[in-house]
Amino acid sequence: MLGFYNVSVILTYISLVLAVVGINLAAGGNMNVAVACLMLCGVCDMFDGKIARATKRSEDAKTFGIQIDSLCDLVCFGVLPAVIAMELGVDGVFGTAVLAGYVLCAVIRLGFFNVMEQKRQEMTSENRTLYQGMPVTASSWLVPAYYVSRQLLGSRFVMGFEIWMLIIAALFVIDFRVKKPQQSKILFMAAAVLVVAAIVIIVQK
Repeated sequence: MLGFYNVSVILTYISLVLAVVGINLAAGGNMNVAVACLMLCGVCDMFDGKIARATKRSEDAKTFGIQIDSLCDLVCFGVLPAVIAMELGVDGVFGTAVLAGYVLCAVIRLGFFNVMEQKRQEMTSENRTLYQGMPVTASSWLVPAYYVSRQLLGSRFVMGFEIWMLIIAALFVIDFRVKKPQQSKILFMAAAVLVVAAIVIIVQK
């Protein structure tokens, strides 16, 4: 079979499966669990790189890992948030343009990351400490953060969501530096995401 199959890509594949499940749930109107799936994709992404770096891999496997991670991220943090937004009422000419722009910016950000990450790994074996632009994985908590305001905003929710998605899309491609969080912060963020995901499923109606 084509591909590279080892422990380094397990969480990446789990994240993709969660995204497909989330897309299906969103299309069926089960928004709470769909949003929770998006958040769980973010948790998987927090640790897949660490597992990959701890795994002995060939150069081809490393290159494959870079590509497959971004391909899966496009579905998880590009397509899934767009489907969630669409099912929550972001539609029409302007809404569709916003979502198309959002996914396009996610593609550009991921493609740029792939090029720069491959060059970086050819020059050094040190772990990355900075990101250029906001990682697309940030949508795993930015979209849910807005989602929980749905009841509070009422009829203004959809218009606000369109603006929110535009802001996120812009942050994907604006050239600024973001410091990569340390291990302790990643663990705290993962725990916080899981708690919020549970709250979204149980409380949000």
